[in-house]
Formats: sequence, structure tokens, C-alpha cells
Amino acid sequence: MSRLGDLIRLERTRQGLTHKQVARKCGVSDKYLMEVEAGTRIIADDQARRILKTMGMTQQTEADFTLDDIAATVDLQSAVPQLTKAVEAKKAPKAKEEKTNDSADPGVAGSIWLDALSGVLKHVPVYNAVMKEVGHRLLPITNGKIEGASPDKVYYFMAPDNQLRGFRVQRGDLLLVVPAQAAVDGAIMLLQTPQGRILRKIKRVNDYQAMLQKYDEAFESEIKNYNELTFVGRCVRLEADLT
Repeated sequence: MSRLGDLIRLERTRQGLTHKQVARKCGVSDKYLMEVEAGTRIIADDQARRILKTMGMTQQTEADFTLDDIAATVDLQSAVPQLTKAVEAKKAPKAKEEKTNDSADPGVAGSIWLDALSGVLKHVPVYNAVMKEVGHRLLPITNGKIEGASPDKVYYFMAPDNQLRGFRVQRGDLLLVVPAQAAVDGAIMLLQTPQGRILRKIKRVNDYQAMLQKYDEAFESEIKNYNELTFVGRCVRLEADLT
């Protein structure tokens, strides 16, 4: 499925336009447009941008979502039901209000687009070792959650050192953290210590103890009682820079 084709379909749906109407506006055939949306025909980036611009969609929105962000990240098919609902909600008021909305500036229609996107995209913060925000990543929301957790509760933690290098986590790598207050056997977890937050691989020993593992030049471990540990979250995704 073409992401750019999905994006064109989503914008066309938002405006309630038919393939023929958009094709006439953009100087292409409706068959060509249908094939692009279906993903059976490849469309160049500049051609897709021209079509979207002709339909009135801007490169950058109020929410800082670029076309590249959207096309590369979200399953746009999942946004269509939410977008349709948002459009219907805008049409619900009295006829007089509808007339006013029709003559309103493009920002009103654009807000429908943003309302729909806010349900499928989330700026997830990236924190360093002292929990200072140093960036963000754009992630899709599925059924109201990211990796099974509330979108507002997840974040990326930047590995501060190479103490988990033997587990393929190196300094500067980003780990997506979801809330977890109990040990998860075999998981890499984020813990709060008097010295700050640390990453360790966890091995459950029994109902009272867990083994904290690290692996840089050599494998090391220590056994701690659960009442000595403060688990912050479980790492469920790793993003590494290959350059």
C-alpha cells in the first residue's frame, strides 16, 4: 500500500470529494488517481505534493506534522474512520452554522484534519539520563494506545553508556519505555536508583529477588531483593543509529 496514496485518499475523504472531482482539479485521470490510492501505481513525491497542494493541504500543519512525518509513520487507513467522524461532528450544528463554516477560512477545515491526526499520531519525548527532554519521535497510536500503554505515559530513554552493549544496546541508542512497576523476566528495564536512572536486563530469581545483569566488556550481575528496587518501566523497542 502506498503511503502517499493513503495520504491523498485521506485528504480527499476529508473534503468529501470524488475521484473525478480531484482528478479534474489536478489535471490527471480519475483512473490514475484511483490506482495511486489503491497502491497499484507508484507516484513520485513531487506529483503527490502537487496534488495535495492543489486540494488545499499545506506542507506543514499547526501540529508540526509534515507530509514526510505522516507518510512515513502512520497507517493512514486507520485515520479514515476518525476523520469521517470528525467531519460529521463539524456538520452536526444547525444549518446557519453550517453556512458559516462553509465560508470560514481554511484553518477550520484544517482543524478537522488535525483532530483526526491527533488520534493516530503522537510526539513521544526523548529523555537523557537526567530526564531532560532532548528530542522526540513520531509514533502511531493504535486503538488509543502505544505498545499497549497510554500515549502520555510512554517515552524514549537514551542509553547513557555501554553497560548493555553485550545485549545490543549502546550509548546513544533510544529505548521506548512503557510503565512497569514489577520485574519482567528477561526484559531490559529502567530502574530508579539513588544515583539516577539505569538500564539493566532482569532475570527473576524467585518471588523475592531479581538478578540485575549488565554486559560491557564482560558479563556482570548482582542479586537484589525486590524491596530494594524501584522499577520505572520496561523497554519494548530499540532504535539505533547505524551511521
